[in-house]
Parts: sequence; C-alpha cells; structure tokens
Amino acid sequence: MKEDYLKIIFELGGSHKKVSNKEISLGLGIAAGSVTEMISKLADEGLVVHEPYAGISLTAKGQRYAAELVRKHRLWETFLVDKLHYNFADVHSEAEVLEHQTSDRLAEALDDFLQHPDHCPHGGVIPSANGKFPDVSHRLLAEAADGETVVLERFLDNHELLTYLEELHLRPQDEVRVIRHEPFEGPIVITKDGNEHKINVSYKAAHNIFIK
Repeated sequence: MKEDYLKIIFELGGSHKKVSNKEISLGLGIAAGSVTEMISKLADEGLVVHEPYAGISLTAKGQRYAAELVRKHRLWETFLVDKLHYNFADVHSEAEVLEHQTSDRLAEALDDFLQHPDHCPHGGVIPSANGKFPDVSHRLLAEAADGETVVLERFLDNHELLTYLEELHLRPQDEVRVIRHEPFEGPIVITKDGNEHKINVSYKAAHNIFIK
C-alpha cells in the first residue's frame, strides 16, 4: 500500500511540485481521510514532505524509491503488452506482482531486451536505472479550457481507469477538442480527431488524464 502512494505521488508530479490530498484520493480511488493517515506515515519515514494547506512532495529518498518502483512496474507493463500481447488496460495487476520480485539485474536485462523503451503503454515515462527521467506535463484534462485542442499525453496507472478509457476508445497521443465542462462535477465533453461524435469523460477520469 505504501508503494502505491509513492507511485501515485510520483505520477502526479510530486518530484517537482506539491500535490494535494484530493489528487491522491482521486488517483487511488480512496477516501481523503485514508490518504491523510498514510501521508503521515510516509512523512515519518522521510519519504515525503507534507506542508498543511500547501501539499505533498517527495523527498530525495522518496523519489529514488518511487522511481525504482515505477521503472520496474512500467518495464513489465511494456513487456506484457508488446511481447505477450496483453490488453493495455489489463497489465497493471500483473506488473504490480512482478515489480516486487524484480532485482536490479533483472530490470536491466528486461530493459535491454525491450531496447530501452521511454514510455509504458499508457504513456508514463520509464525512469532510467539511475532514477533519471524527462520532464512531463502535469496538466490535467480537467484543467483544459472549453474550445481548447490538446493531446492526451498519459493516463494514471489504474485498472478501472484504463478499462474505462479503453471503452471510450481513448489512447495516449490522441488529439481531442474540449467542448465543455458540465457543471457540478459533471463530465468533460470532448471530440476526437476532428470527429463530431461527442465523448463524455467523467470528472474523476478527467483528473487522471494528463495533457500537453
């Protein structure tokens, strides 16, 4: 469970900025109260810094740990999709098990075998063996303005989310136009590839999709 929090904070940009309890809660699909409790434990272990009313960020120690977990997880996701032809929405739980059994040596061999992929199937960056990774956008689809055209960069690594987006036929690198934000935490209405067909993306999902 601790690892899930570190990975989601990493994905939300906690290496570079402060993320909120609400963002973590939406990303993990759990109550905000549970987030507060775990963040306190992570802070006690020196893995995160929590500034009340400002947000949560990873310490250098937390970032190293998170980058290692994310690297192994995403290498396995890439292997499962590219080599074993898994559906990209179905690899999270398999990779979750495999990452904990993966030594640094095995991760290196897997990386070599896959010819050093930059991104996993849902668009997330794969950190290098020394924990380095390129900057990525941390702007959410929910933050896009009505009428704006954006590219879907990556999706949070969540089975329910990825299955939902698969059903909507949305993938990383799709170009979409934001039509409107429905009120009262309603869906974000978008169109894709210049098509007039409207797609409703739920409020929660729109907070788990990153755009550029």
